[in-house]
Amino acid sequence: MKSADIGAVLTGAQLLLSMVETRRATRNGNRHDSTASDELAKIEQQLGHLESLEGQSDDIRSEIDDLRQRVHALRSEMEHREAWVKTELARHPQRPYLLDYVEKMFSDFSEIHGDRRFSDDPAMVCGMARFHGEEVLVLGTQKGRDTKQKVYRNFGMPNPDGYRKALRAMKIAEKFGRPIFTFVDTPGAYPGLGAEERGQAEAIALNLREMARMRVPIITAITGEGGSGGALAIAVSNRVLMMENSIYSVISPEGCASIMWRDASKRELAAEAMRITAPDLRELGCIDDIIPEPEGGAHSDHDAAVRLVDEVLQKNLAELKGMSAENLIAARYDKFRKMAQYFTEG
Repeated sequence: MKSADIGAVLTGAQLLLSMVETRRATRNGNRHDSTASDELAKIEQQLGHLESLEGQSDDIRSEIDDLRQRVHALRSEMEHREAWVKTELARHPQRPYLLDYVEKMFSDFSEIHGDRRFSDDPAMVCGMARFHGEEVLVLGTQKGRDTKQKVYRNFGMPNPDGYRKALRAMKIAEKFGRPIFTFVDTPGAYPGLGAEERGQAEAIALNLREMARMRVPIITAITGEGGSGGALAIAVSNRVLMMENSIYSVISPEGCASIMWRDASKRELAAEAMRITAPDLRELGCIDDIIPEPEGGAHSDHDAAVRLVDEVLQKNLAELKGMSAENLIAARYDKFRKMAQYFTEG
């Protein structure tokens, strides 16, 4: 290849890399990094081809090395931000919520209201329904779209009344042998004074104990945010599934950054360190499988997202239906007992 042609290829690589860097700096539009990753792969391919050519000048080799370093730095930044990008997608206001899944995936939904002790919590929705002809219980947290709905649903943060309502509904499902589907999308249990006075911690702890003893299949889908004990209180299940762009953590990235570094702006670093994404949690054994999302995220195509969730739920329900109640309880117990066990060779 002539030096002029080498220069043209090098200039093209520089231009493409500058475009990627500019888009990354502005951080506008789609938050997915797949396009940028593909473009970086093309740049690396071009640089590899140039490096294999003979007759390069010192200036050309220096420019290639410089581009390599820029590509490496950009890839490192993308990997560093991946967890935070997924956090933003998990919180996207147009993601499908529980009632969207109920409408598109279940039939004959009959909502159950009230905990029979204090009130009916709109942040927790429970009801009997049919799933492909099978009678089931479906429950989960519900967020709102507009300001009025957000306030009504308490921003998807249940009070103890909501967790007690969920447990009441699960006891009914267990009595009649109906499988249970739970959908999680909550920043966490509501931390208000009234919630604490009415026993928020006790309500969550009771759910954990009683769900571990349930004699029917329980399948959980984390569809957005899975925040702290407020999420776990309806996620002690035989199968815990996460959507591709959801998160599951003991605290929010902002909260973690505020505690660890006294600086909430370090949320991206905290999100990465906490390993809150689906691939990380599957590797750690905290979840069983990842539910793919349509290109661009679940918010971009509700119907496609529902179809993908539906397929995975059908598959897991079919696997669990053949198990006895004793085996369901034992498998659920073993699953949670084995979490976070690490062994090193001494």
